Amino acid sequence: MPENQQAGPGRVQVAIAGLAIAAVVLHLVLRFGVRPEGMIFGIPASQIPLVVCLALGGLPLLWELAAKMLRKEFGSDLLAGLSILTSAWLGEYLAGVLVVLMLSGGEALEVYAIKGASSVLAALAARMPSKAHAKRGAEIVEVALADVAVGDMLVVFPHEICPVDGTVVEGRGVMDESFLTGEPYRLAKAPGSTVISGAINGESALTIRADKLAVDSRYSRIMSVMRASEENRPRLRRLGDQLGAWYTPLAVAIALAAWIFSGDSIRFLAVLVVATPCPLLIAIPVAIIGSISLAARRGIIIKDPAVLEKIDTCRTAIFDKTGTLTHGRPTLDEVIPAPGLDKDEVLGLVASLERYSKHPLAGAILDRAKAAGLPLGEATSIGERPGEGLTGVVDGRTIRVTSRTKLEQQRPDVAAQMPPVAGGLECVALVDDRYAATLRFRDVPRADGASFIRHLGPRHRFDRVMIISGDRESEVRYLADRVGITEVYAGQSPEQKLELVREATRRENTAYLGDGINDAPALTAATVGIAFGQNSDITAEAAGAVIMDSSLQKVDEFFHISRRLRAIALQSAVGGMALSLIGMGFAAAGLLPPVAGAIAQEVIDVLAVVNALRVAIPPKSLTDY
Repeated sequence: MPENQQAGPGRVQVAIAGLAIAAVVLHLVLRFGVRPEGMIFGIPASQIPLVVCLALGGLPLLWELAAKMLRKEFGSDLLAGLSILTSAWLGEYLAGVLVVLMLSGGEALEVYAIKGASSVLAALAARMPSKAHAKRGAEIVEVALADVAVGDMLVVFPHEICPVDGTVVEGRGVMDESFLTGEPYRLAKAPGSTVISGAINGESALTIRADKLAVDSRYSRIMSVMRASEENRPRLRRLGDQLGAWYTPLAVAIALAAWIFSGDSIRFLAVLVVATPCPLLIAIPVAIIGSISLAARRGIIIKDPAVLEKIDTCRTAIFDKTGTLTHGRPTLDEVIPAPGLDKDEVLGLVASLERYSKHPLAGAILDRAKAAGLPLGEATSIGERPGEGLTGVVDGRTIRVTSRTKLEQQRPDVAAQMPPVAGGLECVALVDDRYAATLRFRDVPRADGASFIRHLGPRHRFDRVMIISGDRESEVRYLADRVGITEVYAGQSPEQKLELVREATRRENTAYLGDGINDAPALTAATVGIAFGQNSDITAEAAGAVIMDSSLQKVDEFFHISRRLRAIALQSAVGGMALSLIGMGFAAAGLLPPVAGAIAQEVIDVLAVVNALRVAIPPKSLTDY
């Protein structure tokens, strides 16, 4: 739903809630004022603000509830509407206004809770530059992004977001594409390298040739997928609505039966007064607010309260790889030297050269050499031609660092000496034009990843666990084997991720965990979207919950907070409704008049709310793996 369509109802509900609060305050002032209370049109003066509120605020709510009844949507709010009418009929205006306040306040919170979904598109649009720096001869001019044509030369300044998909023609540097591609690395860029819109440039200016229009570039396609995803966002049926679906017609049936069999309309009114679903309208929201507070204290931000009620019903867990089950930082995992060579010697030579490189894997090589305490030599004659790798001379020896693919093309005889292909990234080192070593890199898996995955089935009733990643097949398979996931989808674009998540969600409720912009559509399409970490505001807006600390333990705490919420909310709601049903029985038998029924209902409400407040008290432990 577009943001402006949501904002309108939200503002109306806020206005009605404000009117109800003002009416109650003014009523109490007039009723308990020093001066004797007068009468206006036969109504006590203190009641006038309540009557006005029921007229201005209650009628719009009743109109909306009538529309729901015509659509055969019988929720707890419908019974609240009948309670408003009943309260007005009985002259219990204060009770009616309180019900108006509960209805309008709850709906306003609901509207603003889901409004964050629509703000994702606004956040995506705000992140993308509206202008580009075009090269016109010797000058650089600012032009509107919509005016950029294929073949235009553009300059991407340091730390600027790339405006369109293109090819580097001048300059060398790195770009961070992780939010868009799912790859956890900053990628080196040189003349001939491709760049994608939405990537963040590094510290060097790059001149690129626009290969696509802005509307056809990668970032725009993600926005299009996000828009389509929002239009098909699953509607979460709230716990109160589920319970109210059978409680409301049952209460109305009891009230009608009491009237028909006794011939006394007062019994009809008495039953409805006792049946007012305050355990649903008050106790469940109280439990939700308490759970949101508890989650916030644990570093978990709840964007949409509905996810707290739904995560415990999810049976499929879907993970992005980078930054969720891994740390998103490449490390040098293995150095495999050629026969007769010492791996530390080769690593020292390569590291001596790599400290002059901007390649994203250079840091991992230097970290490994530093950890091993290897001395670094002076490098000279350094070169890094696009696609050729890094070359230089260290201590009189010629060093070359390149890729397996390039080596197979140029020197198949040398490439034949390399070990078989394995998962992850790798590079090849040659010393004096002879094969010296293969260096293999990994995105480090989280230490608790395997135990976390293993406990999802027995502890949280997940019967299906998937990895959907934009990374290479070998890297994703390697991680899946390490953590114990058998269902793997690698090399997936945001569009493909979205379709996979939609298909899984059609079968059963899903929980999706991701941390990049490329995950935003999938986060929106899942029953419950969980954003991991603080890498992207876009992801946080698309998700229903945000795990602020990059810790799987916090995800488990979120699961337990949700389960605890459902248990306590059900205790309060079902227990309150059970007591109300007993009261309805007495009212139907003529043993409980309306005033006494209202008092009995208030006692039930207090018990339900007191029980719901327990949810904010943290238990001894919130994890079980």
